[in-house]
Amino acid sequence: MHAEVISVGTEILLGQITDTNSTFISQRLAELGIDVYFKTVVGDNEKRLLQALEIASGRSDMVILSGGLGPTKDDLTKQTVAKFLNCGLLTDKDALESIEEYYRQNNRKMTDNNLLQAKYLEGSVSLPNESGMAVGSYYQNQNGPDFILLPGPPSEMRPMFDKQVMHRLKENYAREHLLFSRVLRFYGIGESQLVTELDDLINGQTNPTIAPYAKVGEVTLRLTAQADSKESAKEILDETEQVISKRVGQYLYGYGDDNSLPEVVVEKLKQKGLTVSASESLTGGSFQKAVTDIAGSSQVFPGGFVTYSASAKENLLDIPKEIIIENGVVSEATAKWMAERTRIKMDTDFGVSFTGVAGPDTLEGNPAGTVWIGISQRDRQTAAFEYHFYGDRDAVRIRSVLAGFGLINNEL
Repeated sequence: MHAEVISVGTEILLGQITDTNSTFISQRLAELGIDVYFKTVVGDNEKRLLQALEIASGRSDMVILSGGLGPTKDDLTKQTVAKFLNCGLLTDKDALESIEEYYRQNNRKMTDNNLLQAKYLEGSVSLPNESGMAVGSYYQNQNGPDFILLPGPPSEMRPMFDKQVMHRLKENYAREHLLFSRVLRFYGIGESQLVTELDDLINGQTNPTIAPYAKVGEVTLRLTAQADSKESAKEILDETEQVISKRVGQYLYGYGDDNSLPEVVVEKLKQKGLTVSASESLTGGSFQKAVTDIAGSSQVFPGGFVTYSASAKENLLDIPKEIIIENGVVSEATAKWMAERTRIKMDTDFGVSFTGVAGPDTLEGNPAGTVWIGISQRDRQTAAFEYHFYGDRDAVRIRSVLAGFGLINNEL
């Protein structure tokens, strides 16, 4: 069993919105051992959608469409699929009553085009929409691929898929051997070096598969195992992770798609009962924002400083003017003073500082991307580290912030 996902919407083609639906659907299908071989994006155009359906039906066992189930003229998905399958559209009476009740409660007139949202494919199962109005369709085809029609808004599509589609697919199509994934997150090593260190494992992969993905400032590895149970998959993944850790374990900082380096550091600080403060120049408060974006950060972060100019460093952090004059703003000495004075003033366990050149211009003879990050700890000698990051202004800032978290993570 292999599937194809078709995302419908001109706004996706124009780049006005990002297609997250196909990613979600693929992840859910992988849990059932159903492979997605193709993904297609097509605009709100009947002719082109019919062409996409024709191609999909000739190469896939299941076609899942998201988007185009609403009441407007450009919402053509269910009518076009009905035309392709040569079937009619039926009305879900419960859905219609719900739509009518919504308009009564809000004292609004319901126009005829809203009736379309209660329609579903003849011969299919109507999929209730608990978060919106447009129902979905689950059409099991005797002479071709099965079709599943889902709404476009993720807030409607995701609960419909989880509550209405998953159990049906599990009953009808789930394989004996399912897919289980684990994401390993690395910081401090580039994708090319990581791949080189694991070259034989990646080239010889069978089960599990090993897929590297590069992000700004970090690299992830997705291990995917095929097994008949979660326990068996865990054994396979554990064994492979142990081999990987022996080679590059010093760079492994966390797991999962959403478990970021800032989240890992804040959680470690919480567990150890430690605090951190920061003073930032080129990063303009980005480090502190990354900390405070995390729930519960008040336990570890009392505050900090944005000291963009030399005078701000002198006035807010009490850095002697002669230190900056003698060494420059972008220097090891200034970074050390910033980190140490920040920690002392905020009475925290860690003080971290950022000073450098985000670009595009040079500063004090230093090229764009030159960054000094200082780190100060109680009862430890303050240190500063020089970096040379590539990329535009935003990329330099992002990499700088991650490097700061990386230094703290290493100490923790």
